Amino acid sequence: MASDRSSSEDFGRPIRRILVGGIVLVLFALFLLWRIDSPRAERFRAMLVDRFVPSMDWALVPVTNVADMADGFQSYARLYEQNQELRRELQQMRAWREAALQLEQENAKLLDLNNVRLDPKLTFVTGVVLADSGSPFRQSVLLNVGARDGIQDGWATTDGLGLVGRISGVGQTTSRVILLTDPGSRIPVTIQPSGQRGILAGDNSPLPPVDFIEDMEMVRPGDRVVSSGDGGVFPAGLLVGQLVAGPDNRLRVRLSADYERLEFLRVLRSQPAETIALPGELIVPGGIFELPPPPEASGDG
Repeated sequence: MASDRSSSEDFGRPIRRILVGGIVLVLFALFLLWRIDSPRAERFRAMLVDRFVPSMDWALVPVTNVADMADGFQSYARLYEQNQELRRELQQMRAWREAALQLEQENAKLLDLNNVRLDPKLTFVTGVVLADSGSPFRQSVLLNVGARDGIQDGWATTDGLGLVGRISGVGQTTSRVILLTDPGSRIPVTIQPSGQRGILAGDNSPLPPVDFIEDMEMVRPGDRVVSSGDGGVFPAGLLVGQLVAGPDNRLRVRLSADYERLEFLRVLRSQPAETIALPGELIVPGGIFELPPPPEASGDG
């Protein structure tokens, strides 16, 4: 058995040497053939390419399949990452939903405990923004609602998030809204939770300043700014924005309304409050409560 193995090994070594040498010679010949710069060699190379390359598609099939598998794996990895990101966002949305439901329930309980009655006259008309002023010195937009819809000058407008401005000019079918950023806009506001009053003045910037604050030490950036209702122009409690410190060290308001996407505006029908002329009208709607006359004394006494 040992002699057979040694004889087979002695016979296999020369064959392997011959094969390796032949492969090396063939590769060297191909190298020389591709390096020769002559018309005959070029025609011969073209003939070899036309003869053997089209028939080598079967050899490229595994490479193509491996490349497709690699692309598919990368696509799967991207889909997996997107799926994980969507799952995280879904969890966050669920948390926000739970918080919103809790706040809604808490708000309903507080309204019920305080016996709050919302003003039935404070309804709204929704209009579509047709165009803006296009002027850097005037901030206003045009709505497709007007006198035929009952719109009146001075009514407040919101975008669903916060106060946008007020009606200034009413036509039959259109009306113009002066934005809070317009230099001609001045509205009284309340800064919460301190309750300080001030005037929001437009200055053609996205962060209008708040002037005439009663006590500056009582307010700080981050406080909530709402309409105060002073003067009877706007209803009280409309969200305006959040107090921030401007680059000029003035207190300014980051508006809650999205001024970059003003497509639809709500015009609030704010009717003026009833005027109380006499203190007695607070008790009896018809006028001052009058006491009955004292009974007349009888003549028998």
